[in-house]
Formats: sequence, structure tokens, C-alpha cells
Amino acid sequence: MPRTATPQSLSPSPAKLAIEISDLSVSFGEKEKTVRAIDRISLDIREGEFLTLIGHSGCGKSTLLRAIADIIQPSEGRVRVLGDHPSVARKARDFSMVFQQPALMPWATVLENVTLPFRVGGGRNAGRHAMEPMEALRLVELEAFRDARPAELSGGMRQRVSIARALVTRPRILLMDEPFSALDELVRDMLNIELRKIWKQSGVTIVFVTHSLQEAAFLSERVVAMGRRPSRIAGIVDIDLGAERDLKLKDEPALVGYVARLRALLDEG
Repeated sequence: MPRTATPQSLSPSPAKLAIEISDLSVSFGEKEKTVRAIDRISLDIREGEFLTLIGHSGCGKSTLLRAIADIIQPSEGRVRVLGDHPSVARKARDFSMVFQQPALMPWATVLENVTLPFRVGGGRNAGRHAMEPMEALRLVELEAFRDARPAELSGGMRQRVSIARALVTRPRILLMDEPFSALDELVRDMLNIELRKIWKQSGVTIVFVTHSLQEAAFLSERVVAMGRRPSRIAGIVDIDLGAERDLKLKDEPALVGYVARLRALLDEG
């Protein structure tokens, strides 16, 4: 039976923390037109963890991810990334972000797209421990397509290029905002397997946003269910499905049970 922490007990067992979120609130607009998207969320995320955020559309999942990434500033509360303000981690290239659309340069080759972080925002020195671009392509199994243009690739391959681009600076944290939602189910399944493999090989901390409860349970070590706007944490489910996960697991009763529990949390929230 999946185990769920109550919203009052949000911190994992003592461990080195990658992200600390304390009483975070985010509002948009001014005065009577103000909309409160997130309301007093507190959450700790361990280094090396794979954590997924789920919730109804518009509940603030992406807003929370952007607050971590220093794209959105909190209205109240605070975020700490690797013990400091998110801007410090951003400037040090300690985290990277993968969006729903890969946003590749159409005129550039796969290799040129992957090396883009070395040419913008401070250049190669900003990534102190950057990997070789071909190493990043090998992680996503695209080294044979280094000279291809995005138009020559499938949707799944383009998204893998965007993941390689995010990994090339060897970030300690990878933020992923519904990266597979536009893909068909078979491609999505394959990329789920690839992402788990990359996570295990790299040791990166992943914070992942998805609408798919099955994807959340399959990928994650913990899943955070967010309630409706203004969003608070409805509950947290620890996922105990072992380190090795293959596609057969998606039909297993254990995973189905986790999906049912997650759905119940969203219905309650």
C-alpha cells in the first residue's frame, strides 16, 4: 500500500538538500485583480532525488518550478537551491531546465544545438564541470545524429536533444516541465526509460512536472500532489518500486495502486 505523508510533514529524512522551499506563496496581478497561484508551500528535496509534481491544470506546478529556477520571484516565503538564493545556482549553471517544447535552433545541427549553453549566458566557463558535447549525446543515444538538423528528427529525438543540451553543463539539478506531454504514448514510454537511465548514471536531482499519474509513479522516488488554486500540497507519496524499472511495471498491480492513490489525493485536493 503506498505510503503518504500528511501536508504537515513535508520534509524527508535527514539528508543533504538540493532545494528548500519555505512558506512559499506566489501571486500575480495587483490589488483587486491579484490571483494567488501558490499558497504557503513548504517542501524539501534531497540531492539525487527524482521528485515529480502533479496536479490539475492551472494549479501552480509550473509556477513552483519557475520559482525554483529564479524565473518567478516569490510574493512571500523563500526558495533555497543548494543552500543559497536560486540566482546563485542559476549563474553557476548548477541547474538546467527542460520545457514542453524543445526550442531547438532549426538552422543548427544537433551538436550545435547541444553546445548552445557554451555560447550564451557567460560561455563555457559558466559550466565549471561541463561534459564534452558528444558525451551528452551518448547519454541520450543520439551521437550518430550529431550533424542532423532538427527538421530531420522525430519529436522524441528533438526532445532528447533538448535533454542533452540541459545536461551538457553537468548541472546538479534538472528541472523538467512536462517535457513528454506532446509525444505519443510509445515514444513517451521509451523516453521514460531513457530518463530513468540518465538519472541513475548522472546522479542529478530531477524535479519533474507531469499530468500523467502513471508517468509520475513510474519515474519517481516521491510524488507531490498539489491541490487546486490557490495551490497547497495535498499529500506526498513515497514510491517504492525498486531501482530497476521496465515497461512491464506499468501494468503491475503495485504501480496501479500508486496511481489510484495519487488520483484520490487530487480528487480530495
